[in-house]
Amino acid sequence: MVNGMTSLILLILWIGALGATVFALIHAVRQRSDAFTAVDKMTKPIWLAILGGALVFLLIGIGGLGLLSFIAIIATGVYLADVRPKVDEVQRGPRW
Repeated sequence: MVNGMTSLILLILWIGALGATVFALIHAVRQRSDAFTAVDKMTKPIWLAILGGALVFLLIGIGGLGLLSFIAIIATGVYLADVRPKVDEVQRGPRW
């Protein structure tokens, strides 16, 4: 019973991480290349490679949260928490 519940929780967390990574990758693809350098972040191709690698890492560890999955989650989190807001702000202007 406990093992089944643990597996279910890990699967739900993995699906959430996969969704966040796909969202971040799609967001990065849709942005202009100059927006990344305008906010002093790594270039668009580097972020696409990082997020693409994160997606591959998550797919390698399907349904579980191993070391590669944690690396992918951290990379996705950095993009979503640090890069995405600044890239959006430079393209749309500040939100008032």
